[in-house]
Amino acid sequence: MLQVQRTTSSGWASAIGHALAVEGLDIAELFTQAGLDPALLVDPDARVAQDGMTRVWHLAVERSGNPAIGLHMAQVVRPGHFSVVGYSLMSSRTLLEGFNRVVRYQRLIGESADVMLQLEPGQCRLQFAIHGDRLPAARQSVEAAMAYALAFCRWMTARPVQPLQATFVCPEPADPSPYQELFQCPLQFDAPAHSLTFSRQLMEAPLATANEHLSKLHDRFAGEFLARFESDPVTHQTRQVLCRLLPQGEPKRQAVAGAMNMSTRTLQRRLQDEGVSFQQLLERTRRELALQYLGQPQLTLFEIACMLGFADPSNFFRAFKRWFGLPPGQYRDQVLNGNDVDFQEK
Repeated sequence: MLQVQRTTSSGWASAIGHALAVEGLDIAELFTQAGLDPALLVDPDARVAQDGMTRVWHLAVERSGNPAIGLHMAQVVRPGHFSVVGYSLMSSRTLLEGFNRVVRYQRLIGESADVMLQLEPGQCRLQFAIHGDRLPAARQSVEAAMAYALAFCRWMTARPVQPLQATFVCPEPADPSPYQELFQCPLQFDAPAHSLTFSRQLMEAPLATANEHLSKLHDRFAGEFLARFESDPVTHQTRQVLCRLLPQGEPKRQAVAGAMNMSTRTLQRRLQDEGVSFQQLLERTRRELALQYLGQPQLTLFEIACMLGFADPSNFFRAFKRWFGLPPGQYRDQVLNGNDVDFQEK
């Protein structure tokens, strides 16, 4: 029987790359040395083998000489690293609601990651675990997840959030100062689990970025993507190819079928068996990617139009307004600045 390997999303791998760059390391070079294709980092729908990411972490520690390098993840928070899961978290009413979404959709971020949420009197405990595949997971990978979660809390609330406690499975390091500087709370090493404990008051406080319309939309997209991902149908494979080809212009059926080593007729038939047409999937993929790209402020609207395969940016603007009832610039303003926009999906 073929054994399916655990994978990590390209968005999370990219976040790791930004964190390693703080130490002056080149993620593309580390990917190559770990036996991974660096092109995966720029493919928003790609998946990266978990064992490959374990090798990347080991190489990073070896090159940098910094065993606490995973904590640099606190410096690179972007919702785009979580794809639609990040935007779903951003539009949540509270941090508690947001992390419940992370628990629900965590497989989209990484199949090797487990995040558990435990409600206790007066406090809330987030427990983290990273499971290896054939190789044991690197300690730095779970510390990176903890650092990122804390930084996301600080970013979402615009407050210097401090956990009530941070626990780590590993023995206390020779130099605990990086942990003390980041978490700014009591630390426990040699603990039964990796965890962060926060006050219930913090986790249940209203968030300024809450948006009911956006949260429903992002939940639907995340749920649909999770369903496709878990069953791994031709629909999901086709979407991966579309994501790779869109920056080169609107993909044709023949090109997509060829990339999947099947005839156009076979592709059409298999998509129909799964209840979707090629054109419907192309539009859905563009629509989902548009939301991801608009959450990245460094991308201009012209660049996003090109990345979605639109030869003329005005076609992108018209398509976006047809999909969501407002221009892309207004949607970006809502997501990035929390301004009040009358948003309603069409």
